[in-house]
Formats: sequence, structure tokens, C-alpha cells
Amino acid sequence: MMACRHPQMVFEDFETFKVFASGETQVAMADGTLNPEIRLMEDPSADDPDTKIASTGVSNLATAILGSVFCNSLVHVSGTYTGHDIDGSQITLSGKLLLPKEGPVKNLIIVSHYTIGANYECPSETFPMEGLLAAKGYAVCVADYIGFGVTASRVHPYMHTESTARSVVDMALAVKPYLKHIGREPESDEVILVGYSQGGSTTMAVMRMIQRRFASELPIKKVYCGGGPYDLAATFDSAISQDRTGIPCAIPMIVQGVNEGDNLGLNLADFFKPYLLEHYDEWINSKHYTVKQINMLMKAQNVHDVMTEHGMDKHNPNTARLYKALMINSVLDFRPQHPIYMFHSKDDETVPFVNAQRAEKYFKGWDITFDFDHYGKHGMGCLRFIIKVSQQL
Repeated sequence: MMACRHPQMVFEDFETFKVFASGETQVAMADGTLNPEIRLMEDPSADDPDTKIASTGVSNLATAILGSVFCNSLVHVSGTYTGHDIDGSQITLSGKLLLPKEGPVKNLIIVSHYTIGANYECPSETFPMEGLLAAKGYAVCVADYIGFGVTASRVHPYMHTESTARSVVDMALAVKPYLKHIGREPESDEVILVGYSQGGSTTMAVMRMIQRRFASELPIKKVYCGGGPYDLAATFDSAISQDRTGIPCAIPMIVQGVNEGDNLGLNLADFFKPYLLEHYDEWINSKHYTVKQINMLMKAQNVHDVMTEHGMDKHNPNTARLYKALMINSVLDFRPQHPIYMFHSKDDETVPFVNAQRAEKYFKGWDITFDFDHYGKHGMGCLRFIIKVSQQL
């Protein structure tokens, strides 16, 4: 069982999801192509050939979604809600809710979004690709997380599973009464959880949190997770042993995020080389750059390009503290009570496939469908994951 690191957080019935922006988007353009306003995942490791493949993937995505579309016109509203900060205190957070313009709503889909770098990529500021699932007759809510949206000035506690999952759960709890208030209450009380990459791991943490504390408020129907770093310690080990990672900016983001979330008090200078520290706030904490842009600014090919010797040595006392926190923030520590579909591409260079292997070993014997195959790199895997989810809904 995971040790309790923060005070018990008690949900208060915050009545309103307060809308600050709204709009309507057509999923398909007049020529049948996917609306370019819908923001797809940026592949941090894509080169030119992969980009061409991704274009084909976009076409396939549009065909798969629109082939069984319930409503082509989607209403999307950005709003704030009262959630919980890292220490359990109240905080105003933001996110986006997407709905079919007309007709009944089947279920609420709770999405945990993937890794982003720039604030303009956050759900409340854009049309997240997972929002496409609303076209099949669902309400889709996507939280920004602490550190994005209305809290963009804050450090994002990246991969700190407790606080990030709580942001997602808080939004779902706030959105339910709002949907009832506007006359779009789902036909079923059961919720569906969806997430890819960072969102895949967060989705598992959301499932764990709901099972333990909110089972009656948010009864789970099914969980879809893909390409997630479920075992952060194994991910760290993989990066160090191979001296490389498919997403260089994730290294400083994880160290800072877990340090912030668990209040470890670590000195980043013990982990990162001066050239990265000099630009850390500009490249990462300004939220001006996307993941791909940060990777380009870092110009790092290997882990040792950015990390110190001590930072790469988990026997070093400070690194050992970080490593322990990585284990605590992994999500392979509970028994799922609801069916799960778990997707991972064996070609994924961003989130090592070892995460899927560890998850399969840990969850073996439970109601989980494992879909592991050669689905391309991380970004292509995301497209194929969304297609598969849409086909199963």
C-alpha cells in the first residue's frame, strides 16, 4: 500500500463549474478531413519520415472517429473549479468540458492529458484531441493540472501522482452537478477513464483514488490507458543504464515535479549540469515552449549530457531519496476492481516498453486486456490508442 503523504482531502460540494470561455467546433471539415483546430499530440522524437506517417495516422483517426460519429458539432467550455493543492488546501484550477451539441449524453469520460510544455497547449486553452470522443455521444472533461491554465505561474508537479490525480478527480466531481444544472446529465452514472503517456499513468492513479475514496460518487465502467510510465523507478533505471531517453526534457521535469510534490527539498544543482540550470526557468517553468521545443533547446543526446554523476548514481544519498519517491509515485501498487484496456507500442522510445511489461506482470490475473504491439513511436501510438478507444466505446 502507498504511504499517505498528505492530509486526508475531503470533497466539498462546490456547486458550479464556472465557465470563462465557450465555443462550438465541427469535428469534420466540409471535405471530410479532421478539423485542424483539434490539437494532436506532438511527437517529441519524430523525424521527417515519422511526420509523414503521422499524417497518415491523422487521416485514419478522422476516418475512425467520423465513421461512427454521433454528433459532428461539439460544444466546448473552459472553466474553473475548486480543487485541492499539493498540501490539501483549496485552490482554483481549470480545465475543459466537451459535449455533443445535441442529443443525450451516454457517460462522463474523465481524461488525464499527456505531457505538455507550453501553457497554450493545456486543455482549457485549446481543443484537446481526446475531446474527439465527445463526438460519440459522451461528455468529456479534461483537467489542466496544477501548473497549467489558471495556475500557469506555478511549478507543475510532473509525475506526482497523488496531486495530479486529485486535480482530475476534483474536476469530475465539479462537472457532474454542472451537467445536471444545464440539462445534460449523462444517462448513466458510470464514468470512463482515459489517458495516454503521462495521462496513462495518471489515469491509473485516478482509478486507484476513486476506488479507495470516491467509488459511490464516480462509479467506474471501464479504464483505457496507453503508453504510460507506470513504474517511474524502472523508467529511471532504463534511462540511466542506456544513457539515453526519447524525451530529454522529461528528466528535469520529473526530478523537479516529484521534488515539488513530495516536498523533498532536493537541490537541483546536485542533479543537473550548469548549462541546464542556467536556462531551467526559461525553458521549462516559463511554459512558453512545447516538449519538442524544449528538447531542441536542451540539445541533449544522452542522459549524462544533462545530469551530474551524483544525479545518475542512485546510491548517492540525495539520488536515493529521489529514487524512493519515484517508487512511491509509481502506480503498480493496487488491485483494480474494474476492467482495463492497456495499450503500449513496442517501438515507443519516449516511455520505455518496460513499463508495460512491469504492468502486465503486476496486474496479471485481473480483468485487463493488454494490447502490446509494434504501433510506431510514441506520437503514432497515441493516434492509434485514440482510434482503438473510439472503436470500443
